[in-house]
This record gives sequence, structure tokens and C-alpha cells, in this order.
Amino acid sequence: MQPANHLVKNGRFFVPPADTGENFKALFKRLAAAGAGRPVDANGFPEGPWTPDLLTDAISQIDANRAGVELRTVQLWFQDNDKGISSDNIRWLARVFGCNDPEASSSWQAELSASHARLIAERRLRRRDAQSGNDPSDEDVDDEAPIDDQVGVDARDENTEEPEPARSFSLAQKSEAMIGRQSVLDLPSLIFAGAVALGFSSLFLGIHSVTYANAQGMPKQVGFLFAPNWTLLFMVFMPLFIAFSSGALSYWKAAGRRRLAARDDSAAGDEEWERKVESSSLTYWAVLFICVFFAGIFQWVSVRLKPLIHGGGNYAIDWGTISLVRPDVVSNFSEAIFTALAYSYMAGSFYVFLVANIIFYTIASDYRDLSAVPRGIFEEYQARCVDVGGVIMRAAFRCGILGILIAVCMKLQAIYLATTSISIIDWIAGDFLALAKGINAGVEWENVVSPTQYTSLIIVLVSCFTFIYTLAQVAPDSHRATRNRMAAAISFLVACYLSIGAFNGFSLLLACAAFLAIYGLVDPRLGVRTGSGKGGIYVR
Repeated sequence: MQPANHLVKNGRFFVPPADTGENFKALFKRLAAAGAGRPVDANGFPEGPWTPDLLTDAISQIDANRAGVELRTVQLWFQDNDKGISSDNIRWLARVFGCNDPEASSSWQAELSASHARLIAERRLRRRDAQSGNDPSDEDVDDEAPIDDQVGVDARDENTEEPEPARSFSLAQKSEAMIGRQSVLDLPSLIFAGAVALGFSSLFLGIHSVTYANAQGMPKQVGFLFAPNWTLLFMVFMPLFIAFSSGALSYWKAAGRRRLAARDDSAAGDEEWERKVESSSLTYWAVLFICVFFAGIFQWVSVRLKPLIHGGGNYAIDWGTISLVRPDVVSNFSEAIFTALAYSYMAGSFYVFLVANIIFYTIASDYRDLSAVPRGIFEEYQARCVDVGGVIMRAAFRCGILGILIAVCMKLQAIYLATTSISIIDWIAGDFLALAKGINAGVEWENVVSPTQYTSLIIVLVSCFTFIYTLAQVAPDSHRATRNRMAAAISFLVACYLSIGAFNGFSLLLACAAFLAIYGLVDPRLGVRTGSGKGGIYVR
């Protein structure tokens, strides 16, 4: 059965305006639910109701509307509030409901303007009654009287879209928005660019490749570009971690959460998500405090600045303090400036890392709450839960792998600086050859302190907690085989991290961990094929 032809204009579903006496909110909700102005299928039926995202795109695609419209503005139209609509947006909305037909758009512009005037009149009436203390339901209001006779429209009400009350600064919301940017490559690219800039700066200073005589009188390589915790970590593993985290958040907000919530009012769903993000506000501030004051300022002053000013100290010599033993290469002042920039970059990067872990925790908690209340047909809803849970589980697994690899880079550099080996490659290769020949590696240890070992342990603990919690909340029973393999893989990677420098032959475990990590990143299902696996590009 096909609708009457007059309900289709320009390939879109047309609802003719009728003087129903509705205010703007009631009229808009009715038209949005009916799909007025939406494309029609082969049978002439609309493709579905309007959502804030769809309507925002439709208005922004109007050629004459160069400024477009913000999603938040459209979301306010869908909500039950007293906020109006500007005259410009009435014009664009009339074009949408009028199916881009001049006559129909003109009729809808008049109808929308009249409905907006009714909304303003009702709002003014409520304000007046609130000020006088009267109950408007007790008054005899002539509904048929002209609006201008009931109450005038002042300049403040006319053609306005009341802005939202100014929100106070929210670190949680800002941090979540930073991770969930529209392009998942923005933040990883920024992290990568910062690492490249530091690498070039070390090259200009001459500390990119520099040696000093160790306790045995051998030249020990401590150049910046030879430190895996500043090259591999920030050029490879951290950008990948942020990319997968950002992809998971984008998928959850754009598709996963809406599939589980099964609601048409995406604005209300967005508000629920914002409340859950805001509930961890204190955690974000605690993480910021730790990253800025301890990982950044306090560590820089203790490990870099004080040794450069006073000399000596019980810390290992590396690119950041090489001026103490090689003043011919770089000055103490240049070292202080460069290390200050490097530690500021590091503090910011690890804040992003910890924020991403908090986001995963919030996603897992949100998934648990939504999946606990079935919506619609139970079997279909369970299938959606399995599909969405699988996507989040695989993203958490990839991020867990990368988090441990970040810690491995940090511990490798810290342990190497405490040995008498001449380079980190020589140290690892010597350990492997000693295992192959069945002899002792013969590595001697220096009596130095390295805070990086403690920091790397914190990274491992955070990564494991996030992975375990996410797995416990979102892993469906149908993914039991994948879940068990993921847990075993993460456990093995942690064991490899703990083995670094602990005994001869740790390099063999390290090589196995590298192959396992690469395989897990490429195929997070670890060879098990279940479910449809729908998801975004970075979380599939």
C-alpha cells in the first residue's frame, strides 16, 4: 500500500501543515516522530523518524545555510523544555519539513512561527503567574483569544533560542571530549608530533647519540634516540593506545550505547552519559595532580634539575644528565631546559593515558547498567549486547597489550642504565647468546636509583585493572574462549615484564612477548571467530 502522492514531494515525505494550535515543542515532536521531510523508500514511506544527528546534518546540508547548526541546539528542540528557536532556524526547519518545495516551505515557516509564538506566550504566562504566586490552572484563560491579546511578546522572547545556562568548568567533560574527538587520529598525531619534536631537539643539542665511560671504562650509549622509553613508547605504543581508546569511545557514543539503550531520544542518552562521566570528576583531578606535580614537576626537579645544579646524586647517567660527565657535549643550562620540556610532554601524555583508562572504566560500567535491563525482544537484545560487548572487549584487550608494552619500554631503559653494558641492544643480545650457549651473561650492576621502574609498575597495574574490570563487565558468555585467551595473553605479557633483568634468558621471553603482542593487536580475537564483529575502524 502506497501513501497518497500528495504526501511525497521531491522524493521526501511531506506532512501538510494544519492549524492545530500546538506550541512549537508539541508540533516539532509530532513532525520529528512522523519523519516529515525525510527521504522515502520505493513504496513512499519515510525512512524513519528524525534524530538530532540526522536533523543537524539535513539542516547543515542546505546550500543557503553556510553557518550550519550545532548539534546541541537541535538536541534542545527534542527536549522537554521552554527553550525556543531563532528565526533563522525556523527558516531552515521549514525548508526541511517543506521538502525543499518553495510553497510548502513558506507554509511551514508560517506554521512554525505561529507555534513558536504560542510557546513564548505560554512561557511568559508561566513567568507572570510564578511572580504573582497564582496557579495558571485556576485562571480562566481564553484559549481561542489571539495570542497578542493574551500576552505581549517582549524583545527578549522574540526570535530567541534561549542559551543553556553557563556551565562551570568540568575537567571530566573536557578530558572525555579530548579523547572522543571526531577524528581518532587527532590526539595520536599530536602525541607522535611531540615525540618527533623532542627527537629533533636532541639532535640539535647533540645528545641524540652520546656515550660516556662506564665503571669498566667502556663507552656506554645513553643517547636520547637510543632510549626506548622516549622513542618506541611515544612514537609507536602511546599513539596506538590513544587511537584504540578514542575509537572505542567514539563507537560507544555513536553506536554501541544507542543500540543497548534502544531509545530515539539521543539527547537524553547523551545527558546520561555526561552524568556518568561527571561522576568520576574527583578521579580526573587526582590523576591531573599526580601527573603534573609528581610525574612532571617533582620528578624533574629530583632526577634532573638538582643533579644538574649540585652535581652528583645516586641516579643513573643518561641523556638528561650527560652534561655532568660530558660538559663538552652540552651545557647544564641546555640540559635543564630540554629535560623540562621533555618531562612536561611526558606528564601530559601520561595524563591522556590515564584518562583513557578512566574512560574504559566508565564505558564498562555504563554497559553493565544498560545490559542489566533488557529492552525489546529478549533474544534480539541479547544479540546486541553480545555484539557491542565484543567490540568493547577487543578494544580493551588491545589497549591492555599496549599499556604493558609501554611499561616494558620504561623498565628496559631503567634496567639497562643500571648495568655495565655498552648499549641496550648489546645487553639484550648478550643475554640471548648467553642463554643459547648455556653460560652466564656476565652483566655487572651499578649502584644507582631509577624511579622509572616504579612508574612502569604503576602503568602495568593500571592497565591490568582496566582490562580485568572491562572484561568482567562486558565479556559475554559466547566469547568465553576469546576471553580466556585474552586473559592468558595479558598474564604472559605481565610475566615477561616482571622477568626483565631478573634472570639470564629473559630476552627469550621478551621475544615471545613481542610476537604475541603483535598478533594480539592484529587479531584481538586470537583466532576465535564468534559474533558479527561490527564496530568502528579502530575497534573492530
